[in-house]
Amino acid sequence: MTSAELALPFSAATGVASGDMAEPTPDADLLTIDELSALSRVPSRTIRFYQSKGVLPAPEKRGRVAYYRAEHQERLELIAKLQDRGLRIDAIRALLARIDRGEVDVGEWLGLEAQLSASWVNDQPRTMTESELLALAGRPRAGLLADLLRLEAVKRQGDVLLVRSPGLLSIALKLEAMGVDLQASLAGEAILRKHLARVAKELAELFFDQAQRGAVEPPSDGDWPRLLEELRPTGIEAVRLVFGQEMERVLRRALESGKLAKLPARKRRRDRR
Repeated sequence: MTSAELALPFSAATGVASGDMAEPTPDADLLTIDELSALSRVPSRTIRFYQSKGVLPAPEKRGRVAYYRAEHQERLELIAKLQDRGLRIDAIRALLARIDRGEVDVGEWLGLEAQLSASWVNDQPRTMTESELLALAGRPRAGLLADLLRLEAVKRQGDVLLVRSPGLLSIALKLEAMGVDLQASLAGEAILRKHLARVAKELAELFFDQAQRGAVEPPSDGDWPRLLEELRPTGIEAVRLVFGQEMERVLRRALESGKLAKLPARKRRRDRR
């Protein structure tokens, strides 16, 4: 040491205080938890929670202070994206572990997830004015809107009406014009939804199981989202064909059993003079 250094206090000359380690000067790219919280807009307590659950790597300890890097901020952004897609913390931990091992490309996975979340039908909930709804009905009858509200086919939201499925509502209105009342149409929809929900679940489980077993050949470029997009119209067409075949079978049996012959005849209207 020089004479000038010897004249300094021990802590200043060596960086070591009497009894304690002084905090070393951090690198420029290191962040304290408060700085990371401010940049990511994630509360400090949530950051610590993510660490405890194993979805956020441990910080770098220097003395008594924990420091984070830009990679921690990127991981917090990814966790937020995964949570926005409905993943729970355990599923996020499992997925991130696979990403860290190089088994899954995060970009490909997000693309796959976006494809899986994409709508299979162009029929999203929308709001309509009363005049727009009545125009959808074509020639609306008296009391139609009251019946739709009573059956909860539409719901009033302020000055507009929320229609959860314009496509299905249009079908119900067409059926009513043919003589099928709204309540029967909605009951039919409930039957379809109940059984097709189970069909969709079992088909999805079959697809993923077979894909994991190698029975479904992955795309040559690894583009699973593109494959799923191509499968979408095929799946819808398959449902249409199988449903049509089964309806033919059921109606044929109804005809053979005499059920159709037992249907009531339409009442004749008296001629008005």
